[in-house]
Amino acid sequence: MGQGDIDEIANRTGFSGVVWIDRAGQIEFAKAYGLANRAYAVPNTLDTRFGIASGSKGFTALAVFSLVREGVLDLSTTARSLLGNDLPLIADDVTVEHLLTHTSGIGDYLDEEADSEITDYFVGAAHELTTTEAFLPLLDGHPTKFRAGERFSYCNGGFVVLALLAERAGGIGYHDLVRERVLRPAGMTRTEFLRSDELPADVAVGYLPLDGKDRSNVFHLPVLANGDGGIHTTAADISTFWRALFAGDIVDHVEEVVRPRCDVPDQSRRYGLGFWLHETTDTAMLVGYDAGASFQSTHDPRTGTTRTVLSNTSPGAWPIARALMS
Repeated sequence: MGQGDIDEIANRTGFSGVVWIDRAGQIEFAKAYGLANRAYAVPNTLDTRFGIASGSKGFTALAVFSLVREGVLDLSTTARSLLGNDLPLIADDVTVEHLLTHTSGIGDYLDEEADSEITDYFVGAAHELTTTEAFLPLLDGHPTKFRAGERFSYCNGGFVVLALLAERAGGIGYHDLVRERVLRPAGMTRTEFLRSDELPADVAVGYLPLDGKDRSNVFHLPVLANGDGGIHTTAADISTFWRALFAGDIVDHVEEVVRPRCDVPDQSRRYGLGFWLHETTDTAMLVGYDAGASFQSTHDPRTGTTRTVLSNTSPGAWPIARALMS
């Protein structure tokens, strides 16, 4: 696929975001489209930072796995052993590994198997969600869906629970844990947890259609991202991340993180520990889709090729991402 093909899809779909392709750090294609801020007609650039929704579940998984490698946690550690009296509906046999592989069966505050729209409001008082502990009322009261380990069922809340377990086991807040154990060793200098109500000038505002208008996503997501996604980053930083991950700069035994643990045939993919995996090859993926944000990045460790699409609209990344990844 050449630049003309990508430009055609971008023009036809009104794509707003960044497309980036590199091989072993050498850029083969990089281009920005659309507006980062529509009110002030600020264009997206290659340096614009975007929210990546569930794409940052991989960062949560790596932070947790680093604690496992140090012996602070184990994949077999039960959630209940650290939750105490909190979240009583989480079953006694749910483990860290179950949560990392979306096989815990716990009820989800943002259930992707439910009949809902991306424009729905899920998080209540979004401005209060600045800490992991603040999510407890949101995570509570959701009945178990199935026995732990029975099957794969994508669970957003499970990754907030992981953030909570990591905090309690490691004695450090989730955001600092990710900064120290993932962002810093990876060299991701432009990636950060940003409050949605005080975004810096180099960040793209997320937009979604509401009542016939494009409105920002400020009321749809937690004011500060947590374990289930929402960190802000650039295409260049994502490329840096992939190279650091497979070089062993973030965690050792990275092969355990990207080893297939579950087949997910309805997605034509497999799943490891916080990472999607191609159904037949070694390609690893990070994928995110939320109100006013969509993201997909793949990395083939055999060739060192990274393909990343970031968008500040909800389904915006998919047409180009599908074309690039096919």
